[in-house]
Amino acid sequence: MHTGFMDKNLSTSQATTPGHLGGDAAGHREFHVTYFDADCGLIRTEMFDTLPEAERFASRNASDEDGWAVIDAVPAEQGRLAA
Repeated sequence: MHTGFMDKNLSTSQATTPGHLGGDAAGHREFHVTYFDADCGLIRTEMFDTLPEAERFASRNASDEDGWAVIDAVPAEQGRLAA
């Protein structure tokens, strides 16, 4: 039985610290949420520009008995930086 606990690879302070993951000088990050979609039984990934958005999405997906979500802070891809 899974408790629905949301696991984060980085704390909020680590994820928002510029240079923590070796990105560009401005510290641009995006947040990837990997989660279990209980409706279809698949593992999926969504990308967000801010940590609070990623945390809200992850919390919604980790709320039931089988739900889980992991948030990864990664350097933003060049194409997404221009948008």
